[in-house]
Parts: sequence; structure tokens; C-alpha cells
Amino acid sequence: MYPDMMNMSPYSTKAHTQIDIDSDVLLAEKSALINSLIVWNDEVNTFDWVIESLVDICNHTPESAEQCALIVHFSGKYAVKKGDFDTLKPMCEALLDRGISASIG
Repeated sequence: MYPDMMNMSPYSTKAHTQIDIDSDVLLAEKSALINSLIVWNDEVNTFDWVIESLVDICNHTPESAEQCALIVHFSGKYAVKKGDFDTLKPMCEALLDRGISASIG
């Protein structure tokens, strides 16, 4: 329920305008578009391989890819890229094809 409606009586004449409704829909659509490409730590892949893969697939700079690889190593996982599902899916599949554990969340 909307917070401003919590204190309204059922007989209130206040109504939401079309602009309010459109804003709510746009906000919901925008938040639904944001996904994360998560890389998971493993004991198989080397730092150099993960860094090279993030540069090639996710268009990271070498410095950014190195930082991501370190965070993955020490934290167990890291969201290396954010975006809509359709953009992240081929990146995730490409990382998986290289043997790197990845998912979209």
C-alpha cells in the first residue's frame, strides 16, 4: 500500500493522478532492468585468465579487471558488471565457456 494512503479514510476524495501512476510504473521498470553479472571464486582459474577474460568479454580495463579478480578471490564472489539481462546473458555464457563460474543475479 502507498504510504500516503495509510492515513486516508476509505471515503477520501484524494486520488492518484496519471502522472503518479506513470512514475510508479517507470520506477518499477527501471529497477527491473538492473541485473548483476556475478563471478564466483574457484580453485581452478588463474588470476591472469580471469583478468584476460574480464578484459575481453566485459570490456574492463586491465586495472579494473585485476581489482575485480582480487575481490572475487578474497570475497568469494563479485558483481563485475551491471546492466539489463539481455546484455549480461552473452557475457555470462562467454565466461562460462572459458570455465569461469558466473551467474546473473
